[in-house]
Amino acid sequence: MKHLAHELPLPRAALLGAAALALAAAIGLAGCAPAVIAVGVGAGAMVAADPRSAGAQVDDEAIELSLQANEAVQKENVHLNVTSYNGLVLLTGEVPTAAVRDEVERIAKAANRVRGVQNELFVGPISDYSARTNDGYITSLVKTRFLDEPKFAPNRVKVVTERGVVYLMGLVTRDEGAAAAQVAATTSGVTRVVKVFEYTN
Repeated sequence: MKHLAHELPLPRAALLGAAALALAAAIGLAGCAPAVIAVGVGAGAMVAADPRSAGAQVDDEAIELSLQANEAVQKENVHLNVTSYNGLVLLTGEVPTAAVRDEVERIAKAANRVRGVQNELFVGPISDYSARTNDGYITSLVKTRFLDEPKFAPNRVKVVTERGVVYLMGLVTRDEGAAAAQVAATTSGVTRVVKVFEYTN
């Protein structure tokens, strides 16, 4: 697959280190947030529950870091979030024009190890701090409610919230995906649920 001109080539050992640091930071910074409960008792539990291989998890981390650092997408009035799960990339945030939206998608599709792209970028003004804080709160609510759902393991579903819209990613069965979507759709503050799952059956 074609490499990006501005993609940052990182050795695998460095990527493993970056992934470990990011995980440690996330656990440390979210100490009092409800989302911590959904994460599990530690990094070992998260890795064990993750249906992706260790290599796929490192690749996803590399994809996210590379696209976020790409100079071609670092434009004025662009708020870009990149979430990769098993090589499937979700783009969320805000861009000033449809042309920029299409350009970001093209860059993401050309990135190394990317198997597919779901472009959910919104054309409009960048969201403010209060909106992003609310999105984080919604994500924590959904993850907390996942703990009471016996039809799927919470750590198998990644939750991303943008502008009140909840995006669900993961390697799940269709029944698991439907159960997760139902929980998310009935969570306070959620305006819409978009399934970005890769189904195992």
